[in-house]
Amino acid sequence: MSTVDSFGSKGVLDVNGTEYEIFRLNKVEGSENLPFSLKVLLENLLRTEDGANITGEHVKALASWDPTADPSTEIQFTPARVIMQDFTGVPCIVDLATMREAVKELGGDPTKINPLAPAELVIDHSVQIDSFGNSDAIERNMDIEYQRNGERYQFLRWGQTAFEDFKVVPPGMGIVHQVNIEYLARTVMAREVDGALRAYPDTLVGTDSHTTMVNGLGVLGWGVGGIEAEAAMLGQPVSMLIPKVVGFKLTGKIPAGSTATDVVLTITEMLREQGVVGKFVEFYGEGVGEVPLANRATIGNMSPEFGSTAAMFPIDDVTLDYLRLTGRDEDQVALVEKYTKEQGLWHDPSKEVKYSEYLELDLSTVVPSIAGPKRPQDRIELTKAKEQFREDLVNYVGDDACEALEESFPASDAPSTTATAEDQEEQKPRHTVSAAQHAEGRTSQPVHVSMPDGREFELDHGAVSIASITSCTNTSNPSVMMAAGVLARNAVAKGLSSKPWVKTSVAPGSKVVTDYYEKAGLLPDLEKVGFYIVGYGCTTCIGNSGPLEDEVSAAIAEKDLSVTSVLSGNRNFEGRINPDVKMNYLASPPLVIAYALAGSMDFDFENDALGQDQDGNDVYLKDIWPDPTEVQQIIDESVSTDAYKTEYSTIFEGDDRWKNLDTPTGDTFEWDAESTYVRKPPYFEGMSMDISPVEDIEGARVLLKLGDSVTTDHISPAGSFKSETPAGRYLSENGVERKDFNSYGSRRGNHEVMIRGTFANIRIKNQLLDGTEGGFTRDFTRDGEETTVYDAAQNYAAEGTPLVVLGGKEYGTGSSRDWAAKGTRLLGVRAVITESFERIHRSNLIGMGVLPLQFPEGESHASLGLDGTETFSISGVTELNEGRTPKTVHVTATAQDGSVTEFDAVVRIDTPGEAEYYRNGGILQYVLRNLVRGK
Repeated sequence: MSTVDSFGSKGVLDVNGTEYEIFRLNKVEGSENLPFSLKVLLENLLRTEDGANITGEHVKALASWDPTADPSTEIQFTPARVIMQDFTGVPCIVDLATMREAVKELGGDPTKINPLAPAELVIDHSVQIDSFGNSDAIERNMDIEYQRNGERYQFLRWGQTAFEDFKVVPPGMGIVHQVNIEYLARTVMAREVDGALRAYPDTLVGTDSHTTMVNGLGVLGWGVGGIEAEAAMLGQPVSMLIPKVVGFKLTGKIPAGSTATDVVLTITEMLREQGVVGKFVEFYGEGVGEVPLANRATIGNMSPEFGSTAAMFPIDDVTLDYLRLTGRDEDQVALVEKYTKEQGLWHDPSKEVKYSEYLELDLSTVVPSIAGPKRPQDRIELTKAKEQFREDLVNYVGDDACEALEESFPASDAPSTTATAEDQEEQKPRHTVSAAQHAEGRTSQPVHVSMPDGREFELDHGAVSIASITSCTNTSNPSVMMAAGVLARNAVAKGLSSKPWVKTSVAPGSKVVTDYYEKAGLLPDLEKVGFYIVGYGCTTCIGNSGPLEDEVSAAIAEKDLSVTSVLSGNRNFEGRINPDVKMNYLASPPLVIAYALAGSMDFDFENDALGQDQDGNDVYLKDIWPDPTEVQQIIDESVSTDAYKTEYSTIFEGDDRWKNLDTPTGDTFEWDAESTYVRKPPYFEGMSMDISPVEDIEGARVLLKLGDSVTTDHISPAGSFKSETPAGRYLSENGVERKDFNSYGSRRGNHEVMIRGTFANIRIKNQLLDGTEGGFTRDFTRDGEETTVYDAAQNYAAEGTPLVVLGGKEYGTGSSRDWAAKGTRLLGVRAVITESFERIHRSNLIGMGVLPLQFPEGESHASLGLDGTETFSISGVTELNEGRTPKTVHVTATAQDGSVTEFDAVVRIDTPGEAEYYRNGGILQYVLRNLVRGK
């Protein structure tokens, strides 16, 4: 609530006879020169100015923003709402339920723990593709989803009744970000505050990094960890530095043959190369008006892959047309138009705005592309995909295969690679294999597979084992979804179908997609090439691809084949998609189908035929590629406002499965001691109102020593796990059968599972071990013997030994996964020392009381000669007790032979607010103490 209006900005806006209280930006000198995204932040400060946390000086600092200056001024951003998905939402509600009990124990009122801003949760991350390739797949997968997750869903239904201003979108309705842009996003909020109807920009934070998809609708928001989201729900502003803003100019039009997916992969590559971590990106120029809203959303969605905090498009007529298309009422559309024009938030391409940095893309230069095999920024032009696959494969085939292949396919005969001489030396022997070369007998033979239903085929390196049209990135975009349908129709007409070893699926982001597929008559053709609808959720993109068929999985394991997945998603990190699949590629929906037809990544679409038609003629991709004019015509005839209104009219109701759940009641949750899904976490055990002083770290051991680009998937995987893992052993000991393990993501409400799953990704490489992948380390309480990360951490805890983690560049890349920080803290890690951090994970570590440190500029654990066997001490941390945040702390690493390495590590506590969180032991403890004190 604003108690101060230093600039006299409060006024009234009349929209068709309805009066709204607004805070006018033109009352602040300099506001007219700001980029669109910073104007939204400026309005936020004006409206929440209280003279203490948010002052007139903050407003002036933002209005006088210097585009070229490094960020140094801290501001408080108060989002209008919070959005969650179920993987991150369940632990959020678990924490809020636990906080209610903690408040009660500290003598406060538990009902004070309540969202103070609208909070909405969409259950979209739990559906798994167990059934595929048949008309019953969607119902079967939904049934299994409820069998696996009924306990979690009961808990969420309790939360919906126990907490005010908290709504849940039940399973089977769509993907959170697509539901957000198609229904939940207001663009301009209208809410009663102190008896007045107030209008202000729709802003949000979300517990999923792809919250930025809504940036395409002109809504400022980004992903945060569940920890920050909980604080935002409880009225805590997000502490941030006024960012740099990168202006990205778009010109031209997408050429025939290229898609919005190709555009976004190109932009991802450009912005990763530019370096935009911690910055806003804003699209501008005459070309913006030519970019359809669906394409804007596709681009905004990939902001985490760029590394930027947000990727904003301004509001214009395209925005209004989309609001009308998706069934928003005319009063809301009128409010959006009048408010944004009044506030200078309407896009005027003729007006020059200054940005910190500039980039430009002529859309007409975009060519068909894919990205992989393990990062979204590694774009590959489709014409070079086969060659690049062969070059990349050398990093995935096993040592035994290397020796066998070296004899039959010498390195001198292999296609040239782009590796440096140093890389080649490290990776000897170099070799490349392909399906074609296997067939010619130049290497060991591929694996023959016989299926129970009579299918017979051979599997080889590069085989496409998964082809999935999935993810909010693309399923929200009719242009690429309809193109996939038309390509399927054209393929059927030529007599083509998916190869028999490919697990195929379509998982739309909302039921509207199914509606327009049905109206266009394209569903039967999609099904004929194997692409049946399997559910409405993230599925493959989040790691819920489901198991491969047993015989296929066994064949892959038998020869340690490097098979591939192709998905229309946004993430393709190692170990994320499926445990049997080593190489993962992002592609547009029509290319997903094309790769299913080809059956192998070792395929050249220009020169290799997909098959033969009925007359025996070779069929190439160009023969079935959709005509963009026809695709647009089908969209115009099939996508209707009525469909959006119909599907979203019952969005919160759910099906009979949801309605029939037995739901607990009461202000506090009745924890089930036998539950393996929802358990009371230990964050507040023994907590008092007094803050314990922070201490220096003495005698710490290294839990893991990691390299570059360690993702939150590496730290806290979301997918399935096996019986012999610590998490699997825990569930087995608690009476859970292997078939009912579900996934790490689905069990995020149980800290016992999640601690055991921390650093347990099957592809994580701990440099304390030689050549071992997975969640293992050396335990120096047991003379350095190899054991699991969890078991070692337990032994260290028993001896009272603190832990540190050493990392490289871009530590914590990927999803805004709070358990990557929670698990780190609960394992006993006190500090993480890296070369650089991704924004969200660094913030989450502080939110859990873990100290993020960086090696001195230009240094690394390798350059300093640290091998991870040292004992670490970190001094200077105690300065935080005196209200100061030290710029550096002194690190002393003592080797086993007594030699010492010393360096000053940079403290990455970047704002005073973060320092308060760290002093309190975490953000939740900080919020809890303030609520009990009545602040």
